[in-house]
Amino acid sequence: MKFKVDRRGALVGFGVGLMGVAQSGPVTAAIEATLEPATAKNLRELSRVLAWIPRRRDFKAVPMILDKPDLWDAVPIAAVLAYKGGPKQAWDNTELAGPWLNGMRNSVNAQIWSFKEPNFLCVSATHGSAHLALFDQDMWDKYQLAKLAGGNISRNTFIVAPPASHDPGDFQSAEGAFSSKNNSVLAPAARRRVHGLPQHDLGTLRAACGCRRKSRSSGGRCDRR
Repeated sequence: MKFKVDRRGALVGFGVGLMGVAQSGPVTAAIEATLEPATAKNLRELSRVLAWIPRRRDFKAVPMILDKPDLWDAVPIAAVLAYKGGPKQAWDNTELAGPWLNGMRNSVNAQIWSFKEPNFLCVSATHGSAHLALFDQDMWDKYQLAKLAGGNISRNTFIVAPPASHDPGDFQSAEGAFSSKNNSVLAPAARRRVHGLPQHDLGTLRAACGCRRKSRSSGGRCDRR
């Protein structure tokens, strides 16, 4: 299927900076092998489109309410919204210590293996304290993000790839790549799923950390459509 995205066209105003599912970087590079089904042709094409679209990461400041498409990654968001290759779900994830990764994993498993929807697209609007999971440990150490995480969370274990088997053919394994042993933000990347990070949350984070330098960003209920 084809995706036609015009930067000057009518773009939907989501204030999100996408962490592209196929984009390289310190977080996604840890898992290179894909766990997507071999028949997920539409999803792979979307991945290629997202990988090709450049992201802007030189924001020095953003307003409280983003009112211009140049203030967010409008083109990749439009590509995601235009995806018609299969069912879609959007998750609103706000609590770092909540069960969001487990819930998304179960949802993807059910769509692919139970309902036979290999091109299912799962998108996370990751904000609140949950968006801290999208920063690597160097960022956590440099800006002491553990102080913002709350609870007993001292390190970003959410980006650590668990020692799970990554054999895509063994999807029933209780120790495998599709089990609870593989709950991390890296797992959706390997399965060609998308996490998003609101730009205004970055501004809030910078203020809370007292940051003056530019930060590196990658950046509920489900409705099936």
